Amino acid sequence: MKDKNNIDKLKIDIKSKLYKIPKRTRIVIGILLMLLLLIGLIATIIIQSQKQKYEIYTGKNLNESKYPGYKEQIDTLQEKHPNWTFTLFYTKLDWEEVIENEGHQDNTEYPLNLIPDSSKYPNSWKCDIDKDKTFDNGTWLCASDKAIKYQMDPRNILNDENIFQFAELKYVEGAQTKEGIQEITSGSFLEGDTISEALIQAGKKANLDVYFIASRLIQEQGRNGTVLSRGCEYHDTIVYNPFNINAKGNSQEEIIQNAVKYAYEQGWDTLEKALIGGVDFLKQGYINVGQNTLYLQKFDVVNQDDSLYSHQYMQNLLAPQSEANNMKEVYEISDTVDTALNFIVPLYENMPQQVSEK
Repeated sequence: MKDKNNIDKLKIDIKSKLYKIPKRTRIVIGILLMLLLLIGLIATIIIQSQKQKYEIYTGKNLNESKYPGYKEQIDTLQEKHPNWTFTLFYTKLDWEEVIENEGHQDNTEYPLNLIPDSSKYPNSWKCDIDKDKTFDNGTWLCASDKAIKYQMDPRNILNDENIFQFAELKYVEGAQTKEGIQEITSGSFLEGDTISEALIQAGKKANLDVYFIASRLIQEQGRNGTVLSRGCEYHDTIVYNPFNINAKGNSQEEIIQNAVKYAYEQGWDTLEKALIGGVDFLKQGYINVGQNTLYLQKFDVVNQDDSLYSHQYMQNLLAPQSEANNMKEVYEISDTVDTALNFIVPLYENMPQQVSEK
């Protein structure tokens, strides 16, 4: 009762003091408060409009004039694969700004995107800054903006051949099988029941697509493996790093030393430990920050961790396409390609009408 009396007294005191303020001043204060509220509301609306968002595609919720060339291709895929779903990822990023940030800059030591030093690719795919300068182990060139545009343009990926670059990398019961794993790992350093079972268990535990895990390992190591998957000595201990984590540098020796040092620090003294640890690294470092497709692991256009373009798993511009082909092949061989898979499609602002060309 005493508290209620004190509150009532406080209300009376406040009212009394407010009425002592001249009427014109009270009106000005009221207008200022309304303006502050309005400014706050507008700021909130602007922030929300710039915030990245995800939306399940329904067939009717894609603005074709703003995002040209997407809808027809998604509809074609969905008609062919009725169990598939598509999630629209509104990046809220300007297309040309994305390409500018992905391209090589004068003041950066390592390009974000590399292509093989091969006559298979046109000269226009070499970046203007570095031209024939080689990187990594001496067999890679800096990629040009034209090459990056071609590989990043979602409209070049929305087809049966490349769509698995957008596949959500989650474990789907019945979609990824031990038989499928054995198919993709046959004749590789991953062959064998023990490794297949380890991959399945690691995928289930991390809720990660097991075919993706196997494809990533073969992408990183080749079918025959390397010293990092066969075991490499470091401080009198044989260690393994099949995911090539922290394998960076500008010489083969530097690359390997950085990778084995990391493996030693993690205690990866068996291939099974390295597989499980590597999967956890992918889960914590990439999947959990929204980079949950092959495309998004290559191109960091997700700002869930408040950064863009810097957190990219590999420099190889063609890696998502290569890994996606491996995954698709295994899904087809294991007859699970038409299971309930989801594909996350990035949308960029101010996309040109014309699809990026090779």
